[in-house]
Amino acid sequence: MVQSLRLQNKVAIVTGASSGLGRAIALRYAQEGAKLVCADLTVTPRSREESAFTTHALIIQNGGKAIFVQTDVGDAAQMENLVQATVREYGRLDILVNNAGISVEARSPAVLHLTDESTWDLTMRVNVKSVFLGCKYALAQMLAQEPHSSGDRGWIINISSIMGMIAGPENPSYCASKGAVSQLTRQIALDYAPHNIHSNALCPGYTQTAIFRETTSNCTPWDDLNRRHPLKGPGFPDDIAKMAVVLASDDANWVTGVCLPVDGGYTAR
Repeated sequence: MVQSLRLQNKVAIVTGASSGLGRAIALRYAQEGAKLVCADLTVTPRSREESAFTTHALIIQNGGKAIFVQTDVGDAAQMENLVQATVREYGRLDILVNNAGISVEARSPAVLHLTDESTWDLTMRVNVKSVFLGCKYALAQMLAQEPHSSGDRGWIINISSIMGMIAGPENPSYCASKGAVSQLTRQIALDYAPHNIHSNALCPGYTQTAIFRETTSNCTPWDDLNRRHPLKGPGFPDDIAKMAVVLASDDANWVTGVCLPVDGGYTAR
């Protein structure tokens, strides 16, 4: 018996798709049959390990469909263009993954009274305003188009963090931004449930990306982080990507407003 692809005939935008979690999610979505729009400031991956291929080229090489749209996620006109480019290419938009994000404090940790206003403003622009803008334009498109064959109008997956649930050491702007992402996710879930639009968030634990390397170098040593994740230590991008597939599929038919920790037990304490 041939296993059906869980995202067949769905069109997905993934922001921050060039590297890390966004790249892993885009690749997983393509494997599950989705057509991808990969959005990022630059097409070039951040890490050397990912540099052999761009994300959309890798998807195409493996038989999938994908395009890249250069996007500053904190700019309203560019986010609106991202949705418009998606519809021009594929005719609709089913899934939005608001993944793009930064952690300035991973490079330069500081308590609140020593945090520069510029750090706060940049973090809020990239981590929070981008989610507002992405959802704003994606929701308008989802409401305007015909529902998916499942009867649902859309799936929004926001990448929050366990730091939106608990406090972390010397990263006030990041924690505040991810708390905002989680609350906005819940608000959208309530407001758009009557339209059969799902809105959920993933809250990763410490996951081994470029930001993770900065964290272990400047903030919290590897051994400490390893102890804090009782199940298998810090995670990998694909651990998050697998759950992003679930939340965009019919497996989550009756799921909305959830902020799901994917953290190896970090928040179980």
